[in-house]
Amino acid sequence: MIELRNLTKTFGDFTAVDHLNIKIETGEFFGLLGPNGAGKTTTISMLSTVLLPTEGEVLVGGQPLTRKNSEQKRKLSVITQEYSMRQDMTVTEVMEYQGRLYYMPKKTIREKTDELLEFAGLSQYRRRVVRHLSGGMKRKLMICRGLMIDPEIMLLDEPTAGMDALSRRQMWGLLRQINDRNLTIVLTTHYMEEAESLCDRIALIDHGKLDTVDTPANLIRDLGAFAVDEIEENGTIISKFFTTREEAIAYLSGLGSQATLRNSTLEDVFVERIGSHLMKR
Repeated sequence: MIELRNLTKTFGDFTAVDHLNIKIETGEFFGLLGPNGAGKTTTISMLSTVLLPTEGEVLVGGQPLTRKNSEQKRKLSVITQEYSMRQDMTVTEVMEYQGRLYYMPKKTIREKTDELLEFAGLSQYRRRVVRHLSGGMKRKLMICRGLMIDPEIMLLDEPTAGMDALSRRQMWGLLRQINDRNLTIVLTTHYMEEAESLCDRIALIDHGKLDTVDTPANLIRDLGAFAVDEIEENGTIISKFFTTREEAIAYLSGLGSQATLRNSTLEDVFVERIGSHLMKR
């Protein structure tokens, strides 16, 4: 289990993360969602000990996570937004270098490299130089590199940023397989469809503060499972949400303007809960 207790990070007079209290269960696929500047990446940076909290603490398995606690840190693997790999190395060299950093035996490095590249569908590219890989392949390689040490927790900061739709779906499949191994995953993303598809639970964060934590299904149900989008003359779309399809159809039948009926999504929840906060500021 990962536990964030009053986790806070300030930079001068600016509070990036404001007393977060969250529990993430072992083996859970957990999402951190929020607008730009909400504090998601700062939270990930504290979870990875790149940044130290101003207040509060992170517990992993009930033990405080600190920079000096190498045993705890080895349980975590971090995949950042940036491509943090030598561009002149081959795929195999990247994996070998990662293994050597953790003093793994040469035989183990070779075996793990073969296993992980096969798992991610990268075996045929093992001799290709990193700079010649596609964006999606680079992301997969970063995940393979992160799995070399058999971590218990993987922190993913927008792992599909910049990917095309097909590559993104392929990455989703890979992440599901990783999570099926009982690996705890903490994900930040701007793609609401991604969070709805992958995450067991999500935390909505707004200006560093926790708005709510729940499953995507519960959040959508609480908003209203069915949406009616009414298109006004100026092109603006006004959405109204209903608990049952019958209620939505009854409302739709009384409209004289152009309108459509659809299922509600996590993006609707995000817009209604977080978007309304932003509009008030």
